[in-house]
This record gives sequence, C-alpha cells and structure tokens, in this order.
Amino acid sequence: MPNEVAEERSAGRSKRVVIIGAGFAGLEVAKTLGNAGLDVTVVDKANHHLFQPLLYQVATAALSATDVAEPIRRILRPYRSVDVIYGEVKTIAAEKDEIILADGVTLPFDYLVLAAGSQTSYFGNTHWAPWAPGLKCIDDARDIRSRLLINFERAERSPDAHERAKLMTIAIIGGGPTGVELAGSIAELSRHTLVADFRRIDPSSTRILLIEAGERILSAFSQEASRYAQARLERLGVDVLIQRRVTDIGPHSLALDGEEIEVGLVLWAAGVAASPLAGAFRVATDRSGRVPVDPQLRVVGRQNVFALGDNALFLNDQEQPLPGLAQVAKQQGRHLGDQLAAHLHDGREPEPFVYRSRGNTAIVGRHAAVFEHARWRIRGWFAWIAWAIIHVYLLIGFRHRLQVSIQWLWRYLTFDRGARLITRKEAPVAGKHHGPDAG
Repeated sequence: MPNEVAEERSAGRSKRVVIIGAGFAGLEVAKTLGNAGLDVTVVDKANHHLFQPLLYQVATAALSATDVAEPIRRILRPYRSVDVIYGEVKTIAAEKDEIILADGVTLPFDYLVLAAGSQTSYFGNTHWAPWAPGLKCIDDARDIRSRLLINFERAERSPDAHERAKLMTIAIIGGGPTGVELAGSIAELSRHTLVADFRRIDPSSTRILLIEAGERILSAFSQEASRYAQARLERLGVDVLIQRRVTDIGPHSLALDGEEIEVGLVLWAAGVAASPLAGAFRVATDRSGRVPVDPQLRVVGRQNVFALGDNALFLNDQEQPLPGLAQVAKQQGRHLGDQLAAHLHDGREPEPFVYRSRGNTAIVGRHAAVFEHARWRIRGWFAWIAWAIIHVYLLIGFRHRLQVSIQWLWRYLTFDRGARLITRKEAPVAGKHHGPDAG
C-alpha cells in the first residue's frame, strides 16, 4: 500500500491498530477488534495462516499443505474494518509509532501488536542450517518431505549396501513434542506406508535416531509420560539417544560428543527463537529473544505496543515464562482483543491477562499419545483421541476439520499416506544404478 493511501485511511479513523503476524494470536486480536468495528491492519509476510502443530504431518506425507493452511484474506473476509497487507516488516520505529516494510512503505500506528511468531534457532550454529532443516513454514515441510522421499529413491537405485544404509539413517535433533512427533511419524511412514512400494530396499529397516541433550524426552511432561513416550518410540524402532550433545553437522554426517555418525538426513527440532522484530524496543530480551511484557501484555516501557505468543516473555504466578503453545497465543490474542476494544470504545484500562491451561499433549505414534492437565494424566489410545479432537477443534474452517478428520480415519484404517510428492529438484545420482533411469 502506498504511503499516501495508508495515511489517508489512517486519517479517516480515530485510532489505527496494526498487527504484525497472522498466527493464532494475531488473528484472534484482528477478529475481536473487527467484530467491534475498529480500524485494524494485519501485516504478514505470508498470505496464509499456518496451523503449525500439524506441520510435521505435511513433512511426513500424512497431510497436504492445503490441509493446514488457510488464506488470511478468507479468514478475515467477514470483518470489513480489517485490512490485510501482504508484506514483510523490516523495522519497527517505535519512537515514531510506525513500521517500515521491506519495500520501503511506512505504515503508522496508534497501537501496535507484535505477534510475528518464531524462527528456528541453531544456538549460534547457523552454518548447520543447510544440512539440518527446521520446521517452521510450509516450504520447510515440503523440503523435508522431498529430502526424505528422495533418500528412499536414491537408496533404491544404489548398488552399494553401505550407501543404502547411510541414506536410510535419519537423525532428529531435539526430544520435545516436535521431535517426538516427527520420529513417530517417520517410523510409521517407513515401516507401514512405504514397505510395499520398493523392490530392492526394505524401508522398514530405516534407522531413526531421536537425539536429546537433556535427561529425558518431553521434558515439559511428567517423568511417567517421558518414559511412556520413549518406550512407544522404541517399539516403533526409533533409537532414543538421551544426554547426547550434537557438536557438529555436515552434509553426510553429524557428531555426537565428538563421535561421527553417517546419516542421510538430519532434521532440527531442538530450539526456536522469537522473531528478530522483538528486539526493536531497546529492552533486554531473554535467551530466546522474547521481549518482556507487563500483566496487560504491553511491552515494558511502552503504553501502546503489545507483544503476544512466541514474542512475549510473560511470567505466570510462579514466575515461570509461559510456553510457546497455540493455546497460549490464542488466549492472549482473545484477551487483548477484548481489552483493547473496551479501551478504545470507552477508555477502560486493560485488565491483566490470566492464562488457563487446557493441558499439554503430544502424539507418539499410531493410537499412542500423552495428555496431561492438572491431575489428569492420560496415555495411550484415549490420549490419542484427545490429541485428535483438540487439533481438529483448533483448525480454522469447517472444510479443514472435515478433510483432516477423513484423512486421519483413512490413514488409521489403511496406513496409506496420499501426500507423497517430491517437489524439490534434485540432481541425479552419479554412478551405476539398478533398473531403468527414472530421469
């Protein structure tokens, strides 16, 4: 949007709220303010809202990208006072109450909501990124899916047993929910879905390593849940390596405490950091780059700037930071939308945010999951059902809920996965191979 258009539209309204990011938090704010008829602009570098909790299923061919993404404009279509700008924010000039987009456009605001999400963190080892892709967007998921399937195709063509074994060794770094879910899903893909598709290799012999530097996987859960998850993964054939630290990653290997292991694919699920935009306010951030906020979700020292979700360092009653979960972001977004609407309509001071946990859940494999909420600690099939219900409920749009439910049911009954597409261009493997050239 040209500067003069932005200024003209701003001049026609009493106050303009600018929201950076159309994730769970940003959308909740936009919809609530839109319902109140308030002037809102949503800026996002993607044109779609992404349901990140199911992104690993796109990476492992269980779902298609369109199952977990919805155009932002379609979501916000009913809210006539909400504008959408497709663009990337380059800078936040908080002192001037404006943001600057990558194309040079300046957008003024009266109130700013930073809900820009997070990015993959390699803890200072960014040179590992080409060899160990993270999972934060649809392109990441498609890239991982292609790399994974290409390895099986290359193994099928390779005459060398050692090379085949290396190509079919997959290492996942990080034993949190994402790492556990990736490991379980890849194990099911290789041992059930692909096992009948190849003639010269046995996909069920794929070696899957789940590597965790801490004392146990799923550290945010109870000890019992961690032990259950590890036992279930090991039943699926996953090697769970605890208290092993990655010291290097290369194109064909990784080093664990100095010991080199040849691998065909490394996936990074070990850490995330807040959007770099969270560092624009000249206040000290935490190790993950989150900016501290007060009980009203305002950035410390700023009366008209709010931070939500992965960008906000919000401490609960026990002085512990809230986790980067979808339910946290949605609750913060809904609360801020309500409070900001009341403030703009009648000047009421925003009330403090109170987080109410709906429980933590992680899927381990086929009809196996863990779910914990207060005194409720459920494992196995019932936890898997709870996980499925929660995630279907959180999906935006009836169409997505129906599609995903049908696909999950079909997958459960048949073990089939229909999204096994290779979309990443890869140079053909040099040397001899069996069978006709696939081109």
